[in-house]
Amino acid sequence: MISTILVVEDDKDIQEYITQLLLDHNLNVITATNGATALKLIKKTHPDLVILDLGLPDISGESILMQLHKEYPDLRIIILTARDSMANKIQGLNLGADDYLTKPFNGEELIARIQARLRRLAGSSDTLRLDDLEFNTKTLVVTRGGKEVSLTPQETKLLQYLMQNQGRILTREMILNRLWMSAIDVDTRIVDVYIGYLRKKIDRNSKRKLIHSVRGFGYILKSG
Repeated sequence: MISTILVVEDDKDIQEYITQLLLDHNLNVITATNGATALKLIKKTHPDLVILDLGLPDISGESILMQLHKEYPDLRIIILTARDSMANKIQGLNLGADDYLTKPFNGEELIARIQARLRRLAGSSDTLRLDDLEFNTKTLVVTRGGKEVSLTPQETKLLQYLMQNQGRILTREMILNRLWMSAIDVDTRIVDVYIGYLRKKIDRNSKRKLIHSVRGFGYILKSG
């Protein structure tokens, strides 16, 4: 499963830089520019790690940190802030942060710190499975109920991305960035179009639907 990182940063330039950095290192990215949005996204999408700025416009980063530490004790949090005093660092770590990095920062150092704290998944398999849907990542053969499903290259990439993140909500922006990030003037409507194509081939002839819409967010691959 590809790890998902929530970037909570109100500076647009910094947010865009971190987003591209994470995408370049094969990580999913969700973004928020304020604390209220961040808390809603965490509850909805369950990211693996949060990069948190302390100087947010609505809720203090310290308050968010305390709430996350209480409600999601296993969630990894890296503070990324301009507050560089030792007292701030000690406070942040004592409130539950896993790491503390000050601005300006080195991108590769941030990536190294993220990777050091992400959960390592033991074992690997060439086949991704959900119910009677199987995807062989080496041969790219897809079957549903034992019958092979013919997919276009882009549909194959989309299904693989969904299966690598089954049970997790993927926003349209996340899918667009992963599959069409090099394209120019492409908007999120293309995601809906390709999800439609995939549904016809994966779900149309089965009673159990696996591709589900999440209103206001995007899509999730799950059983039932």
